[in-house]
Amino acid sequence: MIISDFRDIFIVHLKTKKNHLRRSRKRKPNKKFEPRVRINEYIRADELRVIGEDGENYGQITTKEALANAKELDLDLIEISPNAKPPVAKIMDFGRFQYAEKKKAKAAKAKVKNVEVKSIQVKVGTGDGDLNLKASKASKWLKEGHRIKVELFLPGRTKYMEKDFLEERLQRVLKLITEDFTFAQEIKKVPKGIHVIIEKK
Repeated sequence: MIISDFRDIFIVHLKTKKNHLRRSRKRKPNKKFEPRVRINEYIRADELRVIGEDGENYGQITTKEALANAKELDLDLIEISPNAKPPVAKIMDFGRFQYAEKKKAKAAKAKVKNVEVKSIQVKVGTGDGDLNLKASKASKWLKEGHRIKVELFLPGRTKYMEKDFLEERLQRVLKLITEDFTFAQEIKKVPKGIHVIIEKK
């Protein structure tokens, strides 16, 4: 009798444990699927600015009209600029769109690999002649498509000079660069001084 009772308790314990494991393994429901690029019925906007595969301009029309136009051509409606007002969509085959995007990404990746970061270094007291020489080098490298790290080297106590004064010293060489450029990285403090990274505009 004792053995039977013990067996019943053991079976109940196993069932309870299995139920607990099932509950703990229960997954949260998946969120509603949405593609990375919104196409066709996934497009949320009520109105779109629509262009065709070969650049035809459909103008600003309702999403319903745009979908009807795409369906008539047996193509897809693809939202290519979701943040524009209104969003911009293109009528074309989605497979072709994906292929073109992959091609673009591959080309951009290859371009990034070929971009080299060149460096020029100046000091607080660098003279005009040296500044012009370094700015000339930077202009040449920018023209070739390279990024340039322009560093103001601050030895010893010069590190503790006024921030505005040090940035003005860095700006001296930047003003002499003849190629149009934009900042890839704003002025940043580093252990050896301050630097900025620029690239061709």
